[in-house]
Amino acid sequence: MNYLISYLIIIDMKNSKIKILAFLFLLIIILPSCATIFCGPVSACQRTKPAAGQPAREVRAGALILDVLLFVPGAIVDFATGAIYKPCTNK
Repeated sequence: MNYLISYLIIIDMKNSKIKILAFLFLLIIILPSCATIFCGPVSACQRTKPAAGQPAREVRAGALILDVLLFVPGAIVDFATGAIYKPCTNK
């Protein structure tokens, strides 16, 4: 009898781990990142890397802090899409 109860507990624990992993996977898909959602459209100059000798692009500090505090993979999405960078100013 004890064996049966311990077996049922182990099965229940495995199912809960699967449910937790599925929930975390859905969060990754649903909540991509702060800058991508809240900072508007990404311009062409935000997407392109600066050439050699050009100054580096400026990062939106607020979006980066929120990405790190709330959801670290969101920072990866923001950097990959270029949404984390400030829009270029035309001079």
